[in-house]
Amino acid sequence: MTTSFKTIAGIVILAGVIGLTACDSSGKADTAATAPAGGTASAQPAPATVQPEASASPAAAASPSTAGGSTADAVKDSAKQLKELLQLAKQGKVPGVEYAAHSGMIDEVEAAWGEPGTKESAGKGIYSTYNDKHVVFGSNKGSQIFDVRSSAADLQQLTLKEIEQTLGKPDNTTVNGSDKIYIYQAGEQYQLKFIIPDSSGTVDHISVFCEQDSINNMAG
Repeated sequence: MTTSFKTIAGIVILAGVIGLTACDSSGKADTAATAPAGGTASAQPAPATVQPEASASPAAAASPSTAGGSTADAVKDSAKQLKELLQLAKQGKVPGVEYAAHSGMIDEVEAAWGEPGTKESAGKGIYSTYNDKHVVFGSNKGSQIFDVRSSAADLQQLTLKEIEQTLGKPDNTTVNGSDKIYIYQAGEQYQLKFIIPDSSGTVDHISVFCEQDSINNMAG
């Protein structure tokens, strides 16, 4: 009995040891299995750091579209501006100036604006320059205005290409020194002129000109 008991006890103890070893192995196996998962988890931030670049890509791709939109807006703005210039020219006017060619008198301008900065004979009349307003009036001997010129900053952004895209080819083109003058008929009475120096390629000034008043009232 004693020997049998010892044998049974030994078997039980051995079984216990084997069981403990199995648990320990299983625990270690679980830890080893979770290690790669943990490693993978710790690697997750790496893709996250790439996200801003990925999101920047569409923005960069959208950039040309935005630039294209700005260009399209600029074209629309210049077209609108040029159409307004032509409509005003048919009334003998330039933007922002109430005194018109043919119907305006230089005496009225001087009464409202004061004496011009310079006043000199040139070409077909007397030209009064108001530098602070970027406006020049040409008047005949009867004080009638026949030429209104403007060198406003927004006009000086215009190019011949933009002008022709909206108004078509000019009715006439002349040259004055290094300046090219592109002339559009504005109704029966007026001409709208764009003066573009070779040096800049953009408008220096515009002129709304009434030829009949520059000729008929200069005699005497």
